[in-house]
Amino acid sequence: MNQNLNRRDFLKVVGTCTAAGIAAASCADLDKKVTTTEQKWQMRLSTSSIHYMQLPIEQACEQISNLGFEAIDIWSAYDNCPHLDDVAKRLGPDGLKKLLAEHRLKLFSFSVYKGGYERYAELLGKTGGGVAVRGSAPPCKPEELTGRMQKFIEELKPLAELAEQNNSYLAIENHGGALLCTLDSLKAFVDMNTSPRLGIALAPYHIQTLKASVPEAIRICGKQLFYFYAWQNYPDLQQFPGIGPTYMVLWIQALANIKYKGYVNPFMHGHPEADVMSVNLAKSRDYLKDCFKKIDTKT
Repeated sequence: MNQNLNRRDFLKVVGTCTAAGIAAASCADLDKKVTTTEQKWQMRLSTSSIHYMQLPIEQACEQISNLGFEAIDIWSAYDNCPHLDDVAKRLGPDGLKKLLAEHRLKLFSFSVYKGGYERYAELLGKTGGGVAVRGSAPPCKPEELTGRMQKFIEELKPLAELAEQNNSYLAIENHGGALLCTLDSLKAFVDMNTSPRLGIALAPYHIQTLKASVPEAIRICGKQLFYFYAWQNYPDLQQFPGIGPTYMVLWIQALANIKYKGYVNPFMHGHPEADVMSVNLAKSRDYLKDCFKKIDTKT
């Protein structure tokens, strides 16, 4: 990526210096430290169990913990990942809590693209609550977007109530060829959604497919961003942060700007061997930490 373009994009993300005490600052001052009593934003990292789908959930947790991730995203049977169904049938909420405690992991989310949220809602709630990630609905023509999005959000209301009963949140992922796909559809969702239990799981991979701005997508989601995939639109292991070429400092800055409360989740589709996966997840972890060091956390 051209570094001059990166700089212009970065300045757009950070904004126009309107905060009290730096109103007269030039954009060049954005690289300087700003003294403030405001609490700094902290980046927290999780990753997904499906990266180790060939291993039992116990070993997947061990791998993820050993890599220094703070939390885990447990997948249902997408690509035949066995983890969430195995937890539901064999461990139950108490067994899962014990397993996570053993490996010093927090539960961030269940990804329920297969099986649906209803199937796992009670398990998620009894384990302590978290985010459930799912897809949206079939695509529509641009002129139909308002009506279709209103209908979709109306259909989600029973699930939002179920999430409230189970101390959880429902995050809808953007995806190519889906209702929630474009920046306009993200904005429509955010403008129409009034439930604090409903939000967005943002997949930059699909935003990049549209050649749209990932920082702009983050800004649009704002406080309704419940889940963030650190995931780029390149083949194979290059989907990971720091392996592919995308300059993700801009993404992490945008997350800091909206004070994103969830975990940053490096992600890829595909199933290399566990040792190969761990080497590349470690590189992604280090790259994201380096990105975090380069941002202004007080904007």
